Amino acid sequence: MSRTRSPRDDRIGRVPRYATAPSRALTVLLACILAVMASSCRAPKPSGGGLARIRAAGVLKWGGDIQGGEPYVYPDPASPEKLIGFEVDLAEALARELGVRAELVQNDWSNLVPSLERGTFDVVMNGLEVTEARAGRVLFTRPYYVFAERLMARRGDDTIKADLASLEGRRVGTLANSLAFEMLRGRAETVLYEGVEEPYADLLSKRTDAVLLDDIIATRYGAPKEGLATVGDLRDGYYAIAVRPSDPDVKEALDEALEKIAKRGELRAILDKGRLWNDRQARLLTWSEADQAQMLGKPPPPPALGPQHVGLFLKGAGITLVVSALAMAIAIPLGLALSLLRVYGGGLSRRAAGAYIEIYRGTPVLLQLYLLYYGLAPVLKLDALTAAVIGLGMNYAAYEAEVYRAGMQAVPKAQMEAALSLGMTTGLALRRVIVPQAVRFAIPNVTNDFIALLKDSSLVSVITVVELTKQMTITAVDVRSWLGPGLACAALYFAMSYPLGVLARRLERKLDGERDREGEA
Repeated sequence: MSRTRSPRDDRIGRVPRYATAPSRALTVLLACILAVMASSCRAPKPSGGGLARIRAAGVLKWGGDIQGGEPYVYPDPASPEKLIGFEVDLAEALARELGVRAELVQNDWSNLVPSLERGTFDVVMNGLEVTEARAGRVLFTRPYYVFAERLMARRGDDTIKADLASLEGRRVGTLANSLAFEMLRGRAETVLYEGVEEPYADLLSKRTDAVLLDDIIATRYGAPKEGLATVGDLRDGYYAIAVRPSDPDVKEALDEALEKIAKRGELRAILDKGRLWNDRQARLLTWSEADQAQMLGKPPPPPALGPQHVGLFLKGAGITLVVSALAMAIAIPLGLALSLLRVYGGGLSRRAAGAYIEIYRGTPVLLQLYLLYYGLAPVLKLDALTAAVIGLGMNYAAYEAEVYRAGMQAVPKAQMEAALSLGMTTGLALRRVIVPQAVRFAIPNVTNDFIALLKDSSLVSVITVVELTKQMTITAVDVRSWLGPGLACAALYFAMSYPLGVLARRLERKLDGERDREGEA
């Protein structure tokens, strides 16, 4: 039986003539916003270089990461809204020498140098180690602290020695883009972290074999743990302030300020306050140009983005695909089960399914990954890849449940009533009548969710999984450029997601066509 076409059908898809007025208004508004942004970009800057700019602003903005914790910069336990730490004290002392005040700008530690280069703050001072790669990108002041790279292992593990050779093929935890990371590359299987507590927690849980980090970190976060022991110090290193190459006057002013506070004993007082002064720090008092040249060395030219990086990117893309596919394999059946409980379950099961869905949709997936991997470690020791798959799968199950619930509600209620009147049980009617149709309605949205999951999988790097985005950040630091690695990363994500997008659109068109035919019948 065909359906007579109504005037309403002729209006569908047409844009009324008056609808162009809001479009014009939106265009004018957008043009005004762009004009304001352009004028702000052309605002006059103080002449005389970076130091004049800082003094004109009256503030020295320094980049740091509070996640690094004590003793660098951290909330005061007695007054959490206030930040303390030896670098806070040092920043204030240097700012006084320049005649300005100091202001911390929070930034992820591994991206401090890129943020400095784009002008987010004036300098970086947050346990930033002087490395060959960084020395080729920024200007380093004279050091304000001399540290040692300290190796720690589980107590009683005699296979780990105080040399890099003993770490061949072993899983060793450290921070991304750190001096220890450069030392370990090509020798050990490095496990990268974003915080300083997590490496030692994983070592204690036997997820890694050793941890190599600065002695400041090892003393405060590794040594207090009963089952860990110090193996030895592998080499010395330096913390220095990083300045943009375009601001040599800022570097010179900070060098003078550091020399002044070192000679009058203020630097030692700051380090003593943080219980950081030791025999190694004595060389800071007599630091010379020869010492500076030796510290910086001759930075090698950055490697070009080439075939050697392609394999790493493809490996990262493979891990992204594996994590996403396995997580979706958990999300689909679990989401379907939750939707059935929420629509057709009893009172208790409906409330339980609803609570699961609301909790997982109402909390960040990043927090869920942290709790699953680190929070449950004392009772449930999952490896990083397994935790990533389970964490993303359980999160996306909450969203898939709502997709399937919408699909079930799209099936006319009369079909369930008809199935029951034919003698089917509720379970049989669901299995043979309702669920097959609901799944068909849900397939396009499920495909779109899988595309979103591909991109959300980049979050699993916080639990040490090196997927595509994390590999991109590592490569960007290596080649000292974000554009090439970023474009390569984007191209791989597009290559993985575009076919799925095409598939989703085809499924939607096919489903729409079937609905139209059913309506005309």
